[in-house]
Formats: sequence, C-alpha cells, structure tokens
Amino acid sequence: MDNTTYIALSRMDTQMRAMSVLANNLSNADTPGYKASHVLFSDYLVTQKGDHTAAGSSTEAYNQDRATWRDFTQGTLQQTGNPLDIAITGEGFFSVMTAQGVRLTRNGRFQRLADGRITDGAGNTLLDRTGQPVQLRPEDRTINLASDGTLSTENGVAAEIGLVTVDNPYTLSGEGNQVFRATTPTRQMDTKELRQGMVEGSNVNAMTEMTQLVQLQRDFEVASNLVESESTRRQNAIDKITQLQS
Repeated sequence: MDNTTYIALSRMDTQMRAMSVLANNLSNADTPGYKASHVLFSDYLVTQKGDHTAAGSSTEAYNQDRATWRDFTQGTLQQTGNPLDIAITGEGFFSVMTAQGVRLTRNGRFQRLADGRITDGAGNTLLDRTGQPVQLRPEDRTINLASDGTLSTENGVAAEIGLVTVDNPYTLSGEGNQVFRATTPTRQMDTKELRQGMVEGSNVNAMTEMTQLVQLQRDFEVASNLVESESTRRQNAIDKITQLQS
C-alpha cells in the first residue's frame, strides 16, 4: 500500500467520523435543549525522506480528527403551555440529580411525579439553588414560575430553581444527548432569566447539517474510488511483472 492510499484512507476515516456526528445532530434536531456537535480536523504533515521526492512534494498531508466540540448557542424558544416546561434565556444550566451524580442540562421539559418531585423525562430530579430536590406538596395545584426561578403555588413559595454556570462551557463532558458532566467548578447564577410554559429547542440547523452531510458523502465516495483505482493499478502492475517473469 503506497502513500497515496494512506492519505486517502486518512481522509475517509475523518469523513466517517464527521458523518456520524452530523447524523447524530440531525436525529436530535427536535430534542429540547440539544446542542449541536462539530468535528475539528487538521492536517498532519509528514516530511518525505529519500533523494527521489518530486519537486514541491517534500511533505505529505494526512487528515486527523483533533476534537469534537459543542455549539452552545441558544436554540429557539418554543411555546408549550405546560406549566412545568421551563426555558433558559441566555447562559446557564439546570442541575439535575442522576444515578451518576449531579449533571447539567438545558432541557427544561419537566414533569411532576406522584411524590411531588419535579424531574426530567429520564427521571432525574431537578435541583434548587441549594442543591436540594425541587418538590411540590400534595395540596399544590397552581404552579407559577417567576423569571428569577422562584416557584410558587397557591400555598406560597415552594422552591427557587437553581441555575449554574461554568467559566468555560467547552470543558463540559457530554453524557448522552441532553446532560453534561462538569469537569471544572460550577457556581450558582445570581441573575437568571427563565420562561414558564416554554422549552428551548435544539440549536441544530437541519438544512445546513443535511447539506454538509451530502457533501461529506460525495467526498467519501471520491476518496473511496481513489483507493479502489489505486488497488486495481497496483494489482495490474503485479500481474504484468508476474507474466514477464514466468
């Protein structure tokens, strides 16, 4: 296998990774609070050795997958009318208690369980400003949320929903498509803006993602055809040499 094939295969490998990320974005285009992922590529330059390199060809450029990063720009707010749907305006994350510990999320689609706890769709309990579970009393019926996170019912204040932030959101480690694990310290936000009866939609631009996916598929086919043609060329050369020696 020559260097041309290796270079083409390196591009195919990164293209497959990019297509996987794009496909996951598209599958979560309707997931509340989902943040699109993007793959960062770079060229890996290798200096050619030997006395017979072609002019202008002192290096070879291979593709490498450097990182996958999240786009934390806000998604469109969608009206639902559900009093337990809460959208964050601006920065910040809800804190929820999972089986693995406290995790962060932008998905504000919550529900009330029989015991009064407020949880997300996966059953993770929403936490208040002090890190305690947000829980309503059995007699609470009317639910009102102020923009500062104060949750009240006809019986008075029930809780203050916490909202945390991190200095660098790109240090967050994704677990699934909706929750993140903080790898650096978090802090409660003193100023927050919440909207009741709304959820933040995914920030995926489906049209842009689909266009990029189609282009990647075409580029992959070009690289695949190059590998196949190189393989055929080398096999033909081997066959001719074998015939001459027989």
